[in-house]
Amino acid sequence: MLPSQRHLFDIPRDVCYLNAASWSPLPLAAMEAGRAAIARKGQPWTVPADFAETQIERARQAAAALIHADPADVALIPSVSYGVATAGKLFSPGRGTRVLLLENDHVSPVLEWRTRAAHADWQIDTVPQPPDGDWTSALLSAIERQGARPVSLASISSVHWSDGCAVDLSHVAAALRRQGAALMIDATHAAGVMELDVQALDPDFVVFPTYKWVLGPYGRAFLYVAKRHQTGEPLEQTGAARRAVSSEHAPYLRDLGHVDSARRFDMGERDFFVSLEMASIGMEQVAAWGWRTIGERLRMLTDRLADGLSGNAVHMPDAKLRAPHILSLGFSGGMPEGLADRLAAAQIYAAARLGRLRISPHVYNDEADVDRLVTVISRS
Repeated sequence: MLPSQRHLFDIPRDVCYLNAASWSPLPLAAMEAGRAAIARKGQPWTVPADFAETQIERARQAAAALIHADPADVALIPSVSYGVATAGKLFSPGRGTRVLLLENDHVSPVLEWRTRAAHADWQIDTVPQPPDGDWTSALLSAIERQGARPVSLASISSVHWSDGCAVDLSHVAAALRRQGAALMIDATHAAGVMELDVQALDPDFVVFPTYKWVLGPYGRAFLYVAKRHQTGEPLEQTGAARRAVSSEHAPYLRDLGHVDSARRFDMGERDFFVSLEMASIGMEQVAAWGWRTIGERLRMLTDRLADGLSGNAVHMPDAKLRAPHILSLGFSGGMPEGLADRLAAAQIYAAARLGRLRISPHVYNDEADVDRLVTVISRS
């Protein structure tokens, strides 16, 4: 089993950080790359002419590797909401259809479609949050509901941020395919740490940021666009998305046709290289460990936590339903007032989410961290 990788991070021994699902610490190597990149911006004449393009393609390849995609099918974007907005421009739900969303899902895969539905002839169908966390069964029931409008799209997180329960994407994708429906996956809490193979799933869109599980900075995210959608208009109009716009050769706007790949959906100012290399380093490190290896370690930690808390006045989703890296604790009578703040005062960091305590370790955590949290909660 992969041992704790704490030595690769700037985490003091007395800090128990169990909140990767909010944002992860940067690896030391990514921090150093950021410092070096800022120094380059301080002396821009030292930056090679091909530096930005090299970093762009390095990041694209690193992101593609995490989801088994062709790099040409991956766009560089700033956020998940940007990716969903791009998908909204490329895909229009059919008249008289339903768009499936998850109750209490994060805003990014939800608000784009809810906003559009107000002016459309299709409707939103929100799948209620199941008490047991079985999102897969809830989604399949919604897709196959007798007498309901056909489904045109499911825009869903593959792991729900509040309860830490995972969707079986293979079953859901197959059910949607039988109806000819599209699938938009917010893989924020899955890319890099759970199996996600776009070649096998054939989703329409997959989006994920770097600032949580793939150990990168804010302001960097990636959008997979299936080839069947790559002829659409991008969200922004940029020179890099066109076949021939060059400041070095006249005429300047030689060929305004879009490039024939998901690169046409890259954001403006994509070559902000301060964060690009940082994002690549985190993703490459995660890929080097591998999602199976990471999942094995994090499942061990969350199982140890679950075992340690059994018998206390807490309840948690069944192990077969929850993702390996997130454990969401419910409390009989509600979460104790100020619990998250008391934990933080003891330098134990977790997150209060929808009346539950969400615990999300990463590879820098170890058994001592988990045991320390068990001790404090057991005394609460």
